[in-house]
Amino acid sequence: MKAVRFHDFGGSEVLRFDDVERPVPGAGQVLVRVAATSFNPVDDHIRAGALAEMIPISLPHVPGLDVAGTVAELGAGATGFSAGDRVVAMLPLDAGGGAAEYALAPAEALTKVPETIELADAAALPLSGLAAWQLLFELAELKPGQSVLVNGAGGAVGGIAVQLAVDAGAHVTAVDVPQHADRLRAYGADRVVGPLDLAEGPAAVGGPFNVVLNMVRSTTEEAAQLSGYVADGGIGASSGTAVPEDPARSVRSAGLFVRSDAAQLAELIAKVDAGKVRIHVADRRPLAELAAVHQDAGAGRLPGKTVLIAS
Repeated sequence: MKAVRFHDFGGSEVLRFDDVERPVPGAGQVLVRVAATSFNPVDDHIRAGALAEMIPISLPHVPGLDVAGTVAELGAGATGFSAGDRVVAMLPLDAGGGAAEYALAPAEALTKVPETIELADAAALPLSGLAAWQLLFELAELKPGQSVLVNGAGGAVGGIAVQLAVDAGAHVTAVDVPQHADRLRAYGADRVVGPLDLAEGPAAVGGPFNVVLNMVRSTTEEAAQLSGYVADGGIGASSGTAVPEDPARSVRSAGLFVRSDAAQLAELIAKVDAGKVRIHVADRRPLAELAAVHQDAGAGRLPGKTVLIAS
């Protein structure tokens, strides 16, 4: 089979489109015939070796933390699935393996995909959707009626966070560049503002907010500014630069290290199936172009969430 691998840490040039043996599922594992994987920014950091101490991997390594496809084979003790089932998963951070024609997944990480969802596009959901879910409902403990500011709302995680917060009954202000404004309004955001609008102060954008989500790599000064947009007793939760705490106002800070969770992913899939969450795919490219996708991401040329089609 074909798989993208890197044999050494480095830039996008270390990614090779190799011929490798098809993996065999071990105990509790499922072999998935991959329809698609997707690119996530953490893939770039793993490939470069920047997370080698935090996320130890063996080389050569097949990247790709998102996988969508069909069940090809079950390992011993793997239950809940049958050959041919349409499935999706976020693979373990230290395993990866989605950037291949076949991938191994722990059975407990997999969720079935209904026929109403395009299987390849479902690969855009797991990591981004789980990050949004865990930010809102685990770290921020979002409740109906609360106010939420999502900075970087046009990105993969931010866009899903906006939709989940709206569906949960929150009042949402979305912050991103103008080209994402129409999509964010379609997601149900109460207010859509640009990054420069934040300079006008919290009241100018509907704040302060019970929850501030920061999805972008901000400067220290920008992150500190966001702390002022959190209401007393509120929280700044981040998958980007951390929003500082303010003990004087009981403003808390929390950073996310996303994890795979099949139960949460099943709830996300159900919301997509019901039309409450839309999967936004900016680009679809062949798996063989993954190195070019990494290169484009590093140069800031990636148009948004990109899915890599394997079959």
